[in-house]
Amino acid sequence: MATTKKPTKGKAADAKPAKGGKSTKAEKAEPKRKLGLRGAAPWAARHAAKHAAEARARAAEPPLPGSARATIRTPQGAEDIKQRISDLHNQLVAVKGFRKNLAKGFYDVGLILREIQTRKLYEAKGFGSFETFLEREIDLGKTQSLRLIRLVQIFHREAALELGMDRLFVVLNTIEAGDVAPDARPSGKLPPPPLSSSVLPLKPPGR
Repeated sequence: MATTKKPTKGKAADAKPAKGGKSTKAEKAEPKRKLGLRGAAPWAARHAAKHAAEARARAAEPPLPGSARATIRTPQGAEDIKQRISDLHNQLVAVKGFRKNLAKGFYDVGLILREIQTRKLYEAKGFGSFETFLEREIDLGKTQSLRLIRLVQIFHREAALELGMDRLFVVLNTIEAGDVAPDARPSGKLPPPPLSSSVLPLKPPGR
């Protein structure tokens, strides 16, 4: 009778995986490489965590005066700039309100514009001069805005409202032509315009 050969035990039998998909002793004996963040080595992850902790600690501390971080995070005079921008915004809103009825609110507009000019609030929005601010932010125009400021500086509120804006502009033109303020004259009357030097006196008749 023919005898069947039994399979010999060897490396081929050891290479077969165990039941249930479990690894063999040989596979368990081989150590696996442990990777950290994004496949990096463990020391790299520890190094990054250490630097992140140091950065958080530095950010929590108040910056030293004059340091670059202090200049970037908290610029000098930041609170004052915010307050000036807020004041300028409120003043511009008030000007728009009085602008709707300029015949009665022209004096208040002049007061607001004079305050903006005196306090230099226009610099908070980056304008280099008050005239540039008037041209770009005030819809009255530079010339009329400057005249309203001039009226506030010369006339009292009651007298200005009684005369009206148009008549005051005529008076202001005469004042600017003579370059003399009305309160500098005791009589309060506007002087006649000065005669030109080219005008000569008339000769008597018959000569």
